[in-house]
Amino acid sequence: MPRRLLDTAAILFALVLLGGCASGGRPLMPTPLLYQLPGGKTLFDPSTQARMNPDVDLLYITDRAQETMPESTSLYGQERARHISFGTAQVRLVPTLDWETLRAQSQLAKRTQVIDLELGQVRELGVFPDEPYRLNRIADGVLLRDRAELERHAAIKANLQGEVQRRLAAAPRKEVLLYVHGFNETFDTAAFTTAELCHFLGREHVCAFFTWPASTTGNFLTSYTTTTESADYAVEHLKRAIRTIAATPGLERLQILAHSRGTALTLKAVRELALEAIAAGKEPVNLYHIDNLVLLSPDIDVDIAGQQITGLLSDPDLVTVWPEGRLPRILNGRLTIYASPDDRALLVSRILFRSRNRVGQLRPEDISEKAQRYFETIGRIDLISYEGKRTDLFGHSYFTTNSTVSSDLIQLVRFGRPLGAPGRELIKTGPVTWRFPADGQAGGQALK
Repeated sequence: MPRRLLDTAAILFALVLLGGCASGGRPLMPTPLLYQLPGGKTLFDPSTQARMNPDVDLLYITDRAQETMPESTSLYGQERARHISFGTAQVRLVPTLDWETLRAQSQLAKRTQVIDLELGQVRELGVFPDEPYRLNRIADGVLLRDRAELERHAAIKANLQGEVQRRLAAAPRKEVLLYVHGFNETFDTAAFTTAELCHFLGREHVCAFFTWPASTTGNFLTSYTTTTESADYAVEHLKRAIRTIAATPGLERLQILAHSRGTALTLKAVRELALEAIAAGKEPVNLYHIDNLVLLSPDIDVDIAGQQITGLLSDPDLVTVWPEGRLPRILNGRLTIYASPDDRALLVSRILFRSRNRVGQLRPEDISEKAQRYFETIGRIDLISYEGKRTDLFGHSYFTTNSTVSSDLIQLVRFGRPLGAPGRELIKTGPVTWRFPADGQAGGQALK
């Protein structure tokens, strides 16, 4: 088949695969392998179970505009807002279960009761001023920000940090888990994924999600290009969200998980925040407290991602304030990339952008020995390839639909297990690359 026809066929196939994303309820993700009974690790700390509620209460931060379509039941739609809002979103696990039944069902490989997710009350707690913020000219060439606007900004920021503090005080871990979604996601589906991750991370973190105006309707091609630019639009807002959370008193660590197109948004935001810290002569890791940065099915061109990760290392004129040429640290933990060559959703991006490769489709053998050695020298970087059976239609959401992959993710974020340790017995294929075993049993045994 000629190349042009092959490309057209692939895009048409994608139109079928990536149609509108429903905002209704959905089933709870399968139980990660490490929790499955018999012999699985206990999901919830017994000392905290007495105050557990089956519903999951989340913090959200968004630059979505409020929904204007009368048929929609969601508070926020897919249009861009000229401000940042934040609030609380409740995800219900239905049918209504008592805590003990939910706990038991959450550790079964095959549940005896169907558990669905449903969005409950969404309550907006604060709205930052519209952008751009007002300015006052006090003399020729001298501009000052409007004092009233600054006071309003400071008050809303304090309210957001107060909400984070309140949640930190009640959380077993003084950590925030921040999830950033990808293309074709609504406010509701972003909340569902965050709730699933929060639940199977033992409900120990303050669980939050940053939701941006990803397109979910209309012609696929225009929808995807709109989403690409909306992700760029959201970079400044995600930076502010991370900066605000990180500066909250009592926060010890920030865990950031991003999926699909949200990984490009997140990587760019973290890089720019690092540059801000460097310009101020401060260690980024001390300023932002980012522990793990996890990129799930990254929808990023491989060359652009490489530049984002290594750009500040390859510009000697950029970092000039550190003694003896030492480079600053950005993460306390690791940059972990989960990829799958069978990810059908990323095939579309590869065709549309004429990309050499998307990061989320990389195999260990796609990374040259020279590149592997370079990343090994940097340290704290891992690429993990999943090449097993597809567990969702697109092969794009395996971090929640595949019990082996979700188990490995939890071992990393919740238990801090290094690759190769008990519970994360993946196959090492290079200095920074790993592959799940073909039998799909990696990560099944937790440390006793």
